[in-house]
Amino acid sequence: MTILSHQNRFVFIAVPKVASHSIRFALRAHLGPDDEEQVSLFVRKRIARPVFDTQEHGHQTAAEVRAAIGADIWAQYLSFAVVRNPWDRFVSYVAFIMRHNGAFERDPRAAMHRVLANPQNQSPVHYRSQIDFLTDESGALIVSKICRAERLQQDFDEVCDLLALPRCTLETRNASAHRPYVDYYDDELCAAVAARYRADIDRFGYRFGD
Repeated sequence: MTILSHQNRFVFIAVPKVASHSIRFALRAHLGPDDEEQVSLFVRKRIARPVFDTQEHGHQTAAEVRAAIGADIWAQYLSFAVVRNPWDRFVSYVAFIMRHNGAFERDPRAAMHRVLANPQNQSPVHYRSQIDFLTDESGALIVSKICRAERLQQDFDEVCDLLALPRCTLETRNASAHRPYVDYYDDELCAAVAARYRADIDRFGYRFGD
């Protein structure tokens, strides 16, 4: 759910399956009449710029947003996003895409293996590495502040302080139903997810069991 706030001078980059809706609901009370959102779940809103016109979802990359608004404005605004432990995020993703057929509830590990093995279960948006949303073509991180889902309230409070917005308690929104992620893994599955999301693990220093 990309948000461009000209009133408060920030850009929120919504990495899929990483608390996007919790952040959006907290920020919406502070948006001005000329602020812009791209979102397709719960409500439908569009940012009137070419790159957004071709995308139904609200998970644009930082590079796409920077190109759309211009490097000068991007540099003047606080850009921020949230990242999440990749093993935890993968469980949430599989639970989300199989929420209607019950496959994850019946056999979580089989469902997770099926996603890793079959491209038809790999959403071009939601299955992507988190780092893809936060870097430019050279691989350089271009988002000003990275929050972590594991300490989300603390990091969001810091964002509010930087923007001179009142702190508020985040609510859980659009969360997948599942147990702690470590419960779903064996060694083979743990290694397979690590291989798929190695770039995220290396860049953000995540470990299994954090």
